Amino acid sequence: MARRTIRPTRTAALVAALALTTGLAACGDDGQSTTDAEENGATAGESDGTLTLYSGRNEELVGPVIDLFTEETGIEVEVRYGGTAEMAAQLLEEGDSSPADAFLAQDAGALGAVSAEGMLEGIHQETLDLVPETYRSADNTWVGVTGRSRVLIYNTSAVSAEELPESVFELTEPDWEGRVGIAPTNASFQAFVTAMRIQHGEDVARQWLEDLAANDPQIREGNGLIVADVNDGVVDTGLVNHYYLYELAEEQGVTVDEMDAAHHFFPDGDTGALVNISGVGLVGEQPDGDAQAFVDYLLSTAGQEYFRGETHEYPLVEGVDAEEGLPALDDLEVPDIDLNDLEDLQTTVEMISEAGLS
Repeated sequence: MARRTIRPTRTAALVAALALTTGLAACGDDGQSTTDAEENGATAGESDGTLTLYSGRNEELVGPVIDLFTEETGIEVEVRYGGTAEMAAQLLEEGDSSPADAFLAQDAGALGAVSAEGMLEGIHQETLDLVPETYRSADNTWVGVTGRSRVLIYNTSAVSAEELPESVFELTEPDWEGRVGIAPTNASFQAFVTAMRIQHGEDVARQWLEDLAANDPQIREGNGLIVADVNDGVVDTGLVNHYYLYELAEEQGVTVDEMDAAHHFFPDGDTGALVNISGVGLVGEQPDGDAQAFVDYLLSTAGQEYFRGETHEYPLVEGVDAEEGLPALDDLEVPDIDLNDLEDLQTTVEMISEAGLS
């Protein structure tokens, strides 16, 4: 087989302790520019036909596109799978001795934390130019692969269009007591709270978390469970990423329009409408162009169409449209958040815990 899976051996407790210690919140800007990477031979030398990938996205989602890459290029990929925080923490622990050539992550914060430690090399400028500046790093060390919009999922029988809130801040009001599903240990929720801290300040974010905790939120372990419960009428609404509704519709063999749950995109640049990315970076010195070739494939038409069709995320490359039924990415009224500022997840995790949500 072209793709070999490597399973992490450390225990969950050790990973959690390591993630908390590093906080995925390193500061500074030590990442190398594209010019630096070229001078260091990031694209020089012949391909050895192998690539070691640390993937914070699960095998079921990205394994097929990795196989497509191998079929297209002949480059074999050895993959270490784990949670994005787990893989970022492992990279930071390994430092210069890491065998990784590339890091595929489900959010910008983890990529930023690894980049801030100087572990990511520059990506070719022509590759970066395929993706809008909003969805790539300021220092050229990581690039978005897909877009993931935060939404309020709601049961159309339990919540009328007139009731839908204009802002995520309204969900702490008495009208929504016990009616909102959240997944506070999920990376996407944590990134959203980090964005709230950036957009509105620490005090506002802390107060929102405390008010939400006091409003009897329905806590679940993940977005998929929230969407299923909203669709079944167990919970009226939930804060999730947009693509989970498509996944549930596929599982049930129906279209999204036939579901009892629907998307509500917060308007006017509300923090609840954050668009984060899944993305990729090149780890360490690059003796050949194999890892760069992998990045290029993910951003090719074939790669982008795979993610649109199989994971229902937003393509980021011009010429590949969004999933049918979704508003265009450019039409979303997203908050004014620089994804490069989402590094400090440690403070967010501590605030969520202090509010009593985890």
